[in-house]
Amino acid sequence: MAHVQPAQLVELALGNAAPDEELTDALRHIEQCDHCRDELLMMTRVVTAARTANLVDLPTAPPERVWRRITRDLSREAPAPPHPTGTHAPGKRKLLAALALAAAVTAAAAAAAHRSRPDRAKTGRGGKRHA
Repeated sequence: MAHVQPAQLVELALGNAAPDEELTDALRHIEQCDHCRDELLMMTRVVTAARTANLVDLPTAPPERVWRRITRDLSREAPAPPHPTGTHAPGKRKLLAALALAAAVTAAAAAAAHRSRPDRAKTGRGGKRHA
């Protein structure tokens, strides 16, 4: 079996993988493949860290000028031609996996922060209740 796809490793790390034959094959491969096992372990650590993060642990948002520059720089770039074989090169797969993981971690951190945020009507700064 080929290595487990990065997207499937992300789903496993998030605990979202649906039990089916494909999952069974992936888990069997992970048991025998150091590379895939290490990738899953790393992704699981990131997900765990994101899920246990508090709002104070999250960085502040970058200034608006940063987003404007990113938008400007991206709009100037021409789209890359597709890979001739229709599959992603190994370096691109890692980048796609990292991007997928970053998106998953961001979503998990935002959800955790939203769940742990005190009701602002009843609390002031520092989470102290007003009488």
